Amino acid sequence: MAPHVNWLAVFVAALSMFLVGGLWYSPILFAKRWMDANGFTDEQLNARGGTGRIYGGAFALALLCAANLAFFLGGADTTARWGLAAGGLTAVWIVAALGIMYLFERKPVSLFFINGGYYAVAFPLMGVILGAWR
Repeated sequence: MAPHVNWLAVFVAALSMFLVGGLWYSPILFAKRWMDANGFTDEQLNARGGTGRIYGGAFALALLCAANLAFFLGGADTTARWGLAAGGLTAVWIVAALGIMYLFERKPVSLFFINGGYYAVAFPLMGVILGAWR
């Protein structure tokens, strides 16, 4: 049987990922530490431009993530609880893969925790939305 996908829920789940990222990487939470760990300055980030491309691309990729997760959660017995678990398990894969990459790229452990933490929050939230909104 083909999975059931609620495309409005996919859009809302992607939007949740996008909004969590906006808060996560804002001055309220981790912007300064993220910039420091990457060696970025305000001037460098502002000079590079391409803001529309960056935010548009980020949202398109969030849609891809949400749609992919929705297909995994497309069974008739899916619940918010299973969505939370599936989103959390997805985050484990992503964070582990980031960790492997960061080890070889010799990136700061602080960057690993900031970026990994974002996925550890964003994917379970998307899973809850997708699991609950059938």
